[in-house]
Amino acid sequence: MMTRRGWNRVLVRGLVVIGLAATGLSTCAQGPETVVPKPREGGWLNLHREFVARAKQGKVDLLFLGDSITQGWRGAPEVWKRFYGPRNAENFGIGGDRTQHVLWRIQNGELDGIQPKVVVLMIGTNNASSASADEIAQGVTAIVEELRKRLPKAKVLLLGVFPRGEKPNPTREKLDAVNAKIAGLDDGSHVKFLDIGKSFVNPDGTISREIMPDSLHLSRKGYRIWADAMEPTLWSLLDEPR
Repeated sequence: MMTRRGWNRVLVRGLVVIGLAATGLSTCAQGPETVVPKPREGGWLNLHREFVARAKQGKVDLLFLGDSITQGWRGAPEVWKRFYGPRNAENFGIGGDRTQHVLWRIQNGELDGIQPKVVVLMIGTNNASSASADEIAQGVTAIVEELRKRLPKAKVLLLGVFPRGEKPNPTREKLDAVNAKIAGLDDGSHVKFLDIGKSFVNPDGTISREIMPDSLHLSRKGYRIWADAMEPTLWSLLDEPR
């Protein structure tokens, strides 16, 4: 016959199991990690605080949001100055960011105080190692929805995730699938999808080291290609004369 102490142990174990199961169900209910806002630590938080402080100053008409590929505009200052200097543009890119990190940033102050006319968003490549194309697309969708909620007057220029790798590869195929999914976010009004990936790729499917030295990040020549490919769309979204 089981003693009272024994029954108590069984009861406690049962409650623990139920608690763990409930936690798991809660996590599942939130969706994949790509849509669950998550901060990072160290220098990332310092950059985030800088962006929050900059946002509080206002006067941002064009906002770039993304990961290291966006952050890399800082390495092509002459291209940035020529194309975006006169447009009150700001670069809120942070290397290593995934969709969940950008989602957390825009929910925690980086949009407070600004009303940009256009937000250029390109994110998702860092999720490719751990998430499916559908999960990445869900993460991008969550960001676009958050931007629309917090910046209802802004137009979102959603860029297709750039190709990566010197030659065609499974990761490129996954990112192509992501782009096919997020293209549907283009509503013809507030969200414009633009895929300029082919601008970086040679006819044989390779990507030159002159454009992507490490087969992922852009050189100055690569940023010039980006600027040229995006410019006609920006003219339209910013309602500028050509």
